[in-house]
Amino acid sequence: MLRCLLLPLLLAMTAPALASDPHSFAQADKVRVSELSLDLDADFEQRQLRGFAELALDWRDPKARQLVLDTRDLAIERVEGRRADGGWKRLTHRLGARDPIKGQALTIRTWPQPERVRVHYATSPQASGLQWLTPRQTLSGKHPFLFSQSQAIHARSWVPLQDTPAVRFEFRARIEAPPGLRVVMGAPNDPQADGEDGWSFDMRSPIPSYLLALAIGELDTRDIGPRTTVYAEPARIDAAAGEFADTERMIEIAESLYGPYRWGRYDLLILPPSFPYGGMENPLLSFITPTVIAGDRSLVALIAHELAHSWSGNLVTNASWADFWLNEGFTVYVENRIIEALYGTDAAIMQQQIGQSELLAEMKDLPPYLQSLVPQKSGLDPDAVFSSVPYDKGAWFLRTIEGRVGREVFDAFLRSWFDAYAFQSVDTATFIAFLEKNLLVAHPEAMPDAELSAWLTEPGIPAATKAAASAQLAAVDSAREAFVDGKLAAAELKAQSWSTQEWMYFLNGLPEDLPAAKLAELDQTFKLTQAQNSEIAFRWYLAGIRAGYAPIRAPLEVFLNTVGRRKFVKPLFEALALDPENKAFAERIYREARPRYHPVTQAAVDEALGWKES
Repeated sequence: MLRCLLLPLLLAMTAPALASDPHSFAQADKVRVSELSLDLDADFEQRQLRGFAELALDWRDPKARQLVLDTRDLAIERVEGRRADGGWKRLTHRLGARDPIKGQALTIRTWPQPERVRVHYATSPQASGLQWLTPRQTLSGKHPFLFSQSQAIHARSWVPLQDTPAVRFEFRARIEAPPGLRVVMGAPNDPQADGEDGWSFDMRSPIPSYLLALAIGELDTRDIGPRTTVYAEPARIDAAAGEFADTERMIEIAESLYGPYRWGRYDLLILPPSFPYGGMENPLLSFITPTVIAGDRSLVALIAHELAHSWSGNLVTNASWADFWLNEGFTVYVENRIIEALYGTDAAIMQQQIGQSELLAEMKDLPPYLQSLVPQKSGLDPDAVFSSVPYDKGAWFLRTIEGRVGREVFDAFLRSWFDAYAFQSVDTATFIAFLEKNLLVAHPEAMPDAELSAWLTEPGIPAATKAAASAQLAAVDSAREAFVDGKLAAAELKAQSWSTQEWMYFLNGLPEDLPAAKLAELDQTFKLTQAQNSEIAFRWYLAGIRAGYAPIRAPLEVFLNTVGRRKFVKPLFEALALDPENKAFAERIYREARPRYHPVTQAAVDEALGWKES
């Protein structure tokens, strides 16, 4: 039984109806898509995908007279329903009014209820979930490139479907692409395939729409483990294979903690640098930014993160974007456990402390309703409110429970969670009930009701929470303080042996009003303006912008013209926009760089610079 009246009230506060996702037009309580079949041609000249999507339907309401799908900027040619004799009958359809967040509802009259519906359509050249790159934007300069990014609600811009994580479906696909290009999807891929008769895919594990993934380009392959192949542009394949050589060991560690890897293979696709995220956990084929290829495996925690999604997110999925922390908080926690097993406790604690300190800094600028694990305002664009809260606050919450019940108990609990809801979409209320029944009944002291409510629905971090504390980072704190106060010269910092994480933490903590002369001293000693590690370079450029350190401007311009990762690009443009002279510099760069950015990154920078959509 629930311990008191607070938890039932909390369930009601946090539980959206699974059939009513505020980010989707779909009426999933009436009918659900159970299987998707795609037949598409990729036209790089017109920047369009054209063909049809065939949807197998699970009718749940015998009185339902229509199928409502999510779309954004799709040109619908015709819609057909399959008759009992196997033939196809034209169906009446209409596109609804455009919603600025959700796109347009495609409403199809379906009575009598067909088992399958086909939608013939073409995508827009400006589809928010697709990025078409010219040959000039690739490493070889010989061939174009296309990749998708469906999370959070961008699948609807390239496939008409029920674009809600509450609905899972299997899929098949046949894709036609120009000669010389390889097609890959978030599905079983055959490295030996040549595409002479088109590229075919068959995904028999049900996924939500945001994990639907496609990429087409000049791709080489390299096996790096018994169940892992790296796909990358030929000029990048060697570096990628070397950087991610620990992937199989990561899989083995995760399996030892949380049960068998249930997807078969775990392959990696290294995308061009315009990819807007660090990684995307598309099942069987994680999409990865090349900015994590540092040459020393210092940034491979990102691979551990995307792999961890094979349990938290892909296997057990948030039912709505209000429950996003169920994906990302769990994944950051699991990622850290993998890092601890692979690289040691010190590395794991440093990672925790850096994440927590960056979270606290970010929350200072977030409205209170976005600081809780479950956002306390509905209908928000999930891209516009993206933050580290569901990631690092979610992981901090789980680690707090682990610290109070013990790791052995918590490991068994977490594994039972993944087993109980494998291949299902769940909401926060489901997790609370599971937590109560399977952990808190025996360990009520681990998370009192009031504290649980604070984590889920209130801003900030509960007062009783213990923060991670790394002895190595404490030494960095002391060194930074002495340097800033003038008690220690840059040459005396003894930072030559610092890890990437120590440098990240050092740069994060530099005061915003640090004089440019102090940065010049650091630069002369450690050549930070020449840093090739993207995480270090990003933080150094940010510090340089704030201090008015002119030598960063040329490499910063190169960085912003070649890297489209939103995590880096948005804060840099935001910092530049605070000063009129810097803003003019930023706008000049952005006019050139914007066509190379993904639509997700474009939207973020447009907002940062106050640009209105033309």
